[in-house]
Amino acid sequence: MSVPDEVTRLGRLDVCAVSDALDRLGIGAVVTGVPQQAGSGRLAGQAVTMKVGVGDPPPGPPRHLGCNAIESAGPGDLIVVEQRSGRDAGCWGGLLTLAAKLRGVRGVVADGPVRDIDEAVGYGFPVFTRHLTARTARGRVAELGSGVPIVFEGARVNPGDYIVADRSGIAIIPRAEIGKVLEVAEGIVAKEAAMARQLLAGQAVGDVMGGNYEFMLKGTS
Repeated sequence: MSVPDEVTRLGRLDVCAVSDALDRLGIGAVVTGVPQQAGSGRLAGQAVTMKVGVGDPPPGPPRHLGCNAIESAGPGDLIVVEQRSGRDAGCWGGLLTLAAKLRGVRGVVADGPVRDIDEAVGYGFPVFTRHLTARTARGRVAELGSGVPIVFEGARVNPGDYIVADRSGIAIIPRAEIGKVLEVAEGIVAKEAAMARQLLAGQAVGDVMGGNYEFMLKGTS
């Protein structure tokens, strides 16, 4: 299986351009202040979701948290984890990182503590999270579901939604809206590239920016 074209196109766009597109269209969400703790460069893909918290896991044979998400992921997917229980307990760890990398998962964004971060650094596997821990999930939290709607840093994420993350932020794009968002964001990037060429050619920044930049973001120029 190949990486979907939408994921390839999204991976060429920085989160600032995508954020501007979401603003113009009045959809999606952008989360800021979540650092990249492992890996480098931009992360883009479709969300495979996992919810971790206090409570009993779904019925069926016991499985380690994260296994379902990894095994259901395909090319172009990343894993988004919700662990907002308030407990200092890892919702992702080193063996999961290795398994995900071998599976071709593009990375992880977690709203909750991640452990074994040095292993993720060693594998060059992208991980975005605010919180790191050494504490195991065992006896503290459990996987409550995978492939379910979750909340990431206050924003709803549905399975299959598109995510792009870099050092500026994390953008969440509803799956049904990806075509419109890509079109608008690519247009913004093209216009900003043209403005950069004008600056490099010696034009004054006031002439290049002027009112055109604000009009560009509103889609009126």
